[in-house]
Amino acid sequence: MKEDKDFQKIKDALEKSRQILQKYTSGNINASLKTGGDPLTEADIELDAALKNILLEDGEGWLSEETGDSCDRLDKSRVWIVDPLDGTREFVEGLPEWCVSIGLARDGKMIAGGVLNPAANQLFIATENTHLTLNGKFASPSEKDTLNGAKILASRTEARRGEWKNFETSNFEVTPCGSVAYKLACVSAGLADATFTLVSKNEWDIAAGMFLLESAGGKTVRKDGYRQTFNNPKTLLPGLIASGVKLFDTLTGFLNISLASEKSEY
Repeated sequence: MKEDKDFQKIKDALEKSRQILQKYTSGNINASLKTGGDPLTEADIELDAALKNILLEDGEGWLSEETGDSCDRLDKSRVWIVDPLDGTREFVEGLPEWCVSIGLARDGKMIAGGVLNPAANQLFIATENTHLTLNGKFASPSEKDTLNGAKILASRTEARRGEWKNFETSNFEVTPCGSVAYKLACVSAGLADATFTLVSKNEWDIAAGMFLLESAGGKTVRKDGYRQTFNNPKTLLPGLIASGVKLFDTLTGFLNISLASEKSEY
């Protein structure tokens, strides 16, 4: 497989993240609470600094959950969109459903992405010039075309709040999972058939995972029916639906999502 500079840079950054995370023990780490109640650990902060040092070059922009945002990124063509540790709550609890998520956008469109879940020993990478790989082997989304028996990954937090109770009697399997980036990566590689969240997410939550899925032939759409673009002034989006291409129309129909004719909101 031909590799390119962005592929190698993302791979190097994720392998460095793996080394850093060896210093920390998931399930046995102190956490503080950010404004809004989300947990924050030393690992989040250390990873953010290391990733920025490895990835960011002169003339590029940076958008990360753990870095104060700057409008300077809006003038950049290439922008790194990063969640240093997506699923921190699961990381703190000792659940193997967290990851490091790295995405790269050019002029509002994702062109590369990588997701590493060290706890599961899974490394997903793809670029505009390279096919999706899982641990170095080609991967692709599920070919399932019906919801009957489909494996749908649900937000563990949403499930705990009871937001998935309406789906308990559905004909598909609901599997709670932590990180949204990791859920998207799993769908991209056919480890699950679909995932969706009907609550707001930020660009750094979905950038890499969405690219992995779409680059491998899957499909995504926002809850409002629009396609997502990136490096926007406001980074919050109203939820995301994602699956293999054969299941997509059935899933969006089931969720009553009215597609906006492939139009992008930017």
